[in-house]
Amino acid sequence: MAAATTPVVPEQSASTTHLPMLDISKPPVIDGFTPLSRPREETFQEKFMRKSKENPFVPIGCLGTAGALMYGLRAFKQGKTRQSQLLMRGRIFAQGFTVVAIIFGVFTTALKKD
Repeated sequence: MAAATTPVVPEQSASTTHLPMLDISKPPVIDGFTPLSRPREETFQEKFMRKSKENPFVPIGCLGTAGALMYGLRAFKQGKTRQSQLLMRGRIFAQGFTVVAIIFGVFTTALKKD
């Protein structure tokens, strides 16, 4: 019988293996994946305008609430108790309107995504 010869495989040491250097300043490269650029951050004014266009009744209700509160406090300071009471009731109505507008906006947004 002939002696079986085994192929000789040269051993690779850690010093001969070439691993790519890891550059932490750049994201890793993944085959088949193209990263999207980051969206631009929205400023406060841009976000306020976008939200106001989506649901315009919320800022209207907030302005109504603030207006009724300011006029009610002014009437209270001047001693006009009847007018002050009416304006405070108006403020409560405006707050309720704002809450209903927020709830309506949440429901329409939830239905729009479907």
